[in-house]
Amino acid sequence: MTQVLPLAVALGEPTGIGPEIVAKAWEERNTAGLLPFCAMGDMRAIKNVWNGPLQCVDTLSGAVDVFAHALPVLHIDSAGDIRPGHPTLEGARCALNSLEMAVGLTRSGAASAVVTCPISKKWLYQIGFTHPGQTEFVAERCGIAANNAVMMLAGPTLRVVPITTHIPLKDVPDAISPELIMSKVRVTTKALKRDFGIESPRLVMAGLNPHAGECGALGLEEAEIVAPVIAQLRAEGIDITGPHPADALFHARMRAGYDAAICLYHDQALIPLKTLHFDEGVNMTLGLPIIRTSPDHGTAFDIAGKDMAHPGAMIAALKLAERAAQTRALAIDA
Repeated sequence: MTQVLPLAVALGEPTGIGPEIVAKAWEERNTAGLLPFCAMGDMRAIKNVWNGPLQCVDTLSGAVDVFAHALPVLHIDSAGDIRPGHPTLEGARCALNSLEMAVGLTRSGAASAVVTCPISKKWLYQIGFTHPGQTEFVAERCGIAANNAVMMLAGPTLRVVPITTHIPLKDVPDAISPELIMSKVRVTTKALKRDFGIESPRLVMAGLNPHAGECGALGLEEAEIVAPVIAQLRAEGIDITGPHPADALFHARMRAGYDAAICLYHDQALIPLKTLHFDEGVNMTLGLPIIRTSPDHGTAFDIAGKDMAHPGAMIAALKLAERAAQTRALAIDA
């Protein structure tokens, strides 16, 4: 196995469940076969919810040395009063600082990938954060245009890519331009090869309307926008079919025939992913020069500090980041 550098884990919102799921992931490091990772944030956020061994480190190489017997932390002392479930402006600033640190170390080559814990957009917006989410922030820091950073949600048996994300449903028809669809499909195809090692990715695209428009009877977007785009992408050599009725796209037999489903709006992609893999879903940003993954859930303030958070999605995010880093490293070695 090609050796990769440790993972940089941004703890995210210090009063959410991020610190708990990172600590629990470290507890399962051996059974889950996790490579070394280092948490970045206010160490007190972990101490508030976990009694396990912690060790402050100054470098990621130091994190590798202590990982076997303690959870290594690059400490950021800026979160103010930390009470699980009670976010503050100081905590939001700490979350942003930890994200900056993790991305910077990964871009510099000190870490093999960045894994981000959930943040509170509401509180980040109050300290001047102007991005829709962490995906767009990481893309900007990497010099990538927002439209070229693609959000993929991945689970053991399903990968989905929403063309539009956090916009009202009524705005979706006007947002699904041919240019946007083509850009995101091209990025997805390249990433499936580069990060997942799939030599010839197979894609399917969902329709927007019931029954994929029923030949125009239930909507024209499929015929006027989606089908011509698919034809052009196929002419470029991309293996993509559709538009398919979304209600028939996610059963087991259908899933066996493709590597990723391209969906046209947020819930069309996330409902099947979370139904099938709620505790294993990973948010991965495609199209970046670095690898970034995140557990596909929020801060869960209602259960923070109650020892109820499940680390499954965090472990899945760590493992997917590891595999992508290994895949890229093997390609370089080849």
